[in-house]
Order: sequence, then C-alpha cells, then structure tokens
Amino acid sequence: MTTGFPINAQDILPDDASNAVLIGRIWDPRVSGPTPVLLDGETLRDISSVAPTVSEILELDDVLAKLSNPASFPTVATLSDILDQSRPGADENTPHLLSPNDLQAIKASGVTFVASLLERVIEEQARGDSSKADQIRTEITGIIGDDLSQIEPGSQKAADIKTVLLEKGAWSQYLEVGIGPDAEIFTKAPVMSAVGHGAHVGLHPISTWNNPEPEVVLTVTSKGKIVGATLGNDVNLRDVEGRSALLLGKAKDNNASCAIGPFIRLFDGKFTLETVKSADIAMAVDGPEGYHLDAVSSMSQISRTPESLVSQAIGKHHQYPDGIMLFLGTMFAPTDDRGGAGKGFTHEMGDLVSISTPSLGKLVNQVDRSDAIKPWTFGISALMNNLARRGLL
Repeated sequence: MTTGFPINAQDILPDDASNAVLIGRIWDPRVSGPTPVLLDGETLRDISSVAPTVSEILELDDVLAKLSNPASFPTVATLSDILDQSRPGADENTPHLLSPNDLQAIKASGVTFVASLLERVIEEQARGDSSKADQIRTEITGIIGDDLSQIEPGSQKAADIKTVLLEKGAWSQYLEVGIGPDAEIFTKAPVMSAVGHGAHVGLHPISTWNNPEPEVVLTVTSKGKIVGATLGNDVNLRDVEGRSALLLGKAKDNNASCAIGPFIRLFDGKFTLETVKSADIAMAVDGPEGYHLDAVSSMSQISRTPESLVSQAIGKHHQYPDGIMLFLGTMFAPTDDRGGAGKGFTHEMGDLVSISTPSLGKLVNQVDRSDAIKPWTFGISALMNNLARRGLL
C-alpha cells in the first residue's frame, strides 16, 4: 500500500517554505551516492561544493551566508520529481529523498512528557503484556495522579514525591528519569542508518505491541550549538522495553526504526528555537483496513527545556565531533484499542504514519517488518569511499 504518499511539494514543506532555509540529502544515481541539497523554490540544488556532508556544512559558523545565493549552486532535480520517487523500497537507480542528516550521532531523549511518562511506568509494570495495561493504568494513577506537569525535574518537590512513592512501593526507573535530576539520553540508531521521507519504517518481527513516536529532532553542532530542527519518528516497541529496560536497544534500534526528515530547517531571524518550543506536532496513522488515528503533541508541555536536554547530551562530559541529531521526546502514548478491547494501540503492517507541524513540514513513512525491509548497506565507509571517488575529500 503506497497510496496516500504526498507527491506535491506543498504537501511536505513548511507553510512558509519560501522564507525557510531547508537543507537535506538525496540519493543521486549520477554519483551512486548521497548529495547534500538546498531547496530553492521547487528546485533542489547541489551544495556539496560548500562541504561534502551535511554535518560538515552545519559546522560552518557562516552557514547561512554560504547558502544565501541558491542560484549559484547547480540544479540536481525538482522536488516534485524527487517526491514521486520517494516511496517505500525506492529504487537506487532513481533519485529520492534520504534522511537530511549524515555523520551526526543520532541521540534521543526519553520520558520528557508527562503523558508518555505514565505510559512508560505502565509498560514496566505490565512486563510487556498489553492486556494488563488498563488495570495497571488505573492503579498507578490512583497513587500518583495523572498530572505531574507542575513538577520541575530535579527539584525538591520531585525528591519529596520520590520519597512518598518509595514508601508506597510505586517508584519506577521511568519516574526517576521523568522527574529526577538526570534526563534519559540514549543512542537511537547508528550513524547513517536513519531513513527519510517516503521510506519504510521497521518493526522487529517479535513485537506485538508497538507505536510511532512523533518528535521534533534538533540539529546540534560539535560545539553544542543548536542550529536547526526537523521531524522524526522514534519507532518504539512497547512490549520489548516493557519486559526490561535493559532491552532498550532491541526496542529502539532495528533496521529502518528511525525516520528523520524531510528537511533540516536552519535557524534564522524567522525560525528560532522559540518557534520549536511552541510547536504542536500532529500525527496521523492510516491503516490498510481503514483505521485512522489522529494525535497531537504540544512542545509547550515538555518537562525539560530543549537547551537542558542538549546540555545533558553533549558538552565537556561527552563530545561528538560531527554533531548530533537529538530527538526531544513525545507526549504521544496511544491507549485507544485497536483490534480488540483492552489491547491498546499497535501497528499493522502497511500503516501510513504522517508527522507534521507548520514550521517544519510533513514526514510520511509506511510500516513494515524490519526483516522484510531492504537491508541497510550504505554506511560510513561507503560514504567516504564514494566522496573520495567524486573528488570531494
């Protein structure tokens, strides 16, 4: 099922795209590899002359000035042509969108919204059994309530709540990272493994309880400077992580389990971190059987500021020479039943997942099993060899 994929530029671009600085990557059959591009109206322009990788381009102090004259860069394709070919299982003989990041480490923040915090506690108590979720949700909220939004993580009030919950036997490792001093920051996926707009996203075949996670993804330089943002789907296996938090890697990192895109929007006078902080992230899931789900995550309800999450991910304690892409977390925690009473939400193969916000556009992907999706083969070594053959190194 591929019907429903946006094939018009206006369907995936920010509402104010004409005023946005949008960079990304395409698979370029002319060179059998990826090419960094700048969007200029309907035209995608090759900006590999600025630097051969997106991560290196973003490290430039004067990146906006370097990109200020789009017409000086050669045309690669029109966005409409690229979109028409950006579909699940895209042929490598045709140009199509890739994730807009390349050499950056792909990191993620967990349990940064109250709604998802409570659901993580429920997953832990259910030990991955979705049939127990409703009962446990009632029991947990009966003890701690369902509104922790006024609690500042790491505050004395949070410490006092921890003391009470420990006495009641209701404390959780998810509450620890949700309202404790230290955020959950983990590696979502290996460098170069993210998929872009139009690609399949993958679910490990052992999972029977899972969900998309619509998120803002910050683009951060090696110096810890936040220079832009995009959208992401942090595909999540609720049953796997629920069995044990030590299975986080298995729950989060599988073939095509990380989608980012469609473009990175650079911060400038019109688009800033404050824009991100006030964004509402909409998500729709359309199933092959006619199922439809709408949800919205409001960044205004995040429990830790984006700046604080970045400071916990990168700094004197941990360096990333090529920068990072940092998922900020989601408040989306689907509890509506699909496929039977008490079963909650889970994906069906063929689901179409759309994640959007007016300032960043729309990211659309289709769900399949991670072992059925085309294997990931183009990694760091392949990129370096490709750039060397093209004379870009």
